[in-house]
Amino acid sequence: MAFYVLCTVMSPLFLIGYIMWIGGTLSSGRSGVSGTAQGPLSARYSEHNFGTRPDEAADRLLRALPGVPGPALFLTTAPVFLAHRLTGYVPRAFRYPYEGKVSPQYEASARIGFFDAALERYLPDVTQFVILGAGFDTRAYGLANDLRVRVFEVDTLPTQTVKRKTLEKAGIDSGRVTFVPADFEEEDWLDRLTAAGFAPDERTLFLWEGVTMYLDRAAVEDTLRKIASTAAGSVVAFDYFTSEPFESSSFYWRYGRAATSAAGEELKFGVDSTPPSRDRLAELLRSCGLSLTEQQTLGEDTQKRRAWGGFAIAAVEKAA
Repeated sequence: MAFYVLCTVMSPLFLIGYIMWIGGTLSSGRSGVSGTAQGPLSARYSEHNFGTRPDEAADRLLRALPGVPGPALFLTTAPVFLAHRLTGYVPRAFRYPYEGKVSPQYEASARIGFFDAALERYLPDVTQFVILGAGFDTRAYGLANDLRVRVFEVDTLPTQTVKRKTLEKAGIDSGRVTFVPADFEEEDWLDRLTAAGFAPDERTLFLWEGVTMYLDRAAVEDTLRKIASTAAGSVVAFDYFTSEPFESSSFYWRYGRAATSAAGEELKFGVDSTPPSRDRLAELLRSCGLSLTEQQTLGEDTQKRRAWGGFAIAAVEKAA
């Protein structure tokens, strides 16, 4: 295919840019900023520039982000975008919504459409939108001006500080967002959220993207219980791993565990992968006071080939 031939010809430029990018990422990691937060932003940036999912804020935020040298960003992306413009081809990872079976390496891209759909479905019926472990999420900066919803972003102070500075540098208006610094494993994020103006008795959409797998079980269950303590009709949209990524001896998962550990963000939590894994997830949610309303299994989900993750939406049930 012409697209890949062109990419191969320009691959030396990509390699140089990639090395520069990794160096910048490692440098920014020493500031305490989440290294894994950059991946989802890069996926949305790419979709924006392929023309499949407009996200002006993601484009501007990544270009201004510390640890992303301008030359590195250009060298790693320009060859691919040029090949796209010459051939019209869009790589599968950046088609929107994602098409077909989701492989582990494309999870971050595939989940974008799932969460976007959740926002479209639930935001009109809630008064609050809370992004847990917001990282460099940009959804709050593309909401319609007439949407009457209060927006909160919860994340660790180092990541949040860098984000706020970068938003200002990029000229992105963050006036509608209330930033709440909190560490899920060490602090009561709901107390801090409430102190910042959150109303627990009002229906809320919680978005919890790309976070659960990096928390210990106690923090995951505590967060789910806190969500369950909010108003009936509130919902949480999240993604998760099963225990398969922690137990698998495959090269992909062994490399994944080593890479995240080296980056200082070790994989910690997975839902029991015993099939059907959907039932195991529902049991976990019920034990925390939530009801599973929507779920997409990732992987085969059989005794021989276990599911490795999923996307889900859970709701706070009405009081009896």
